[in-house]
Amino acid sequence: MQRVTAGVGGGLAGGVVFGLMMQAMGMMGMIGQLVGSTSTAVAWVVHLAISAIFGAAFGAVLGGLVKGLGSGVLIGAGYGVVLWVVGPLLLMPAFLGMPLFVVNETALTSLLGHVIFGVVLGAVAGVLLRRRTA
Repeated sequence: MQRVTAGVGGGLAGGVVFGLMMQAMGMMGMIGQLVGSTSTAVAWVVHLAISAIFGAAFGAVLGGLVKGLGSGVLIGAGYGVVLWVVGPLLLMPAFLGMPLFVVNETALTSLLGHVIFGVVLGAVAGVLLRRRTA
């Protein structure tokens, strides 16, 4: 349970950082479209819920490999790449009726955001897990 809790905390932290980046680039609206909304507030709620869920999954599946800040950052970065492939390249376009696996400038910017999400997720989870096991 500690791993999942640490993952949720890291996921929310990463979600805030990535969300601010998406908001600044005008990309948050696509998140709202997943639930049929044009509201920025709804998009934020959906984004943070997804971030918490992916954080929990990180903690449950990979948390045992995270021994501290360094390993958390490395594992989190890799996790961010996986989320990028599964999310914006596969699931999001499928839900929105768009072509799958399109890699363009927007997709590459999204890759950067997902890696940043993963790094923050892994860093926070790594620190929380290190504290709880120390």
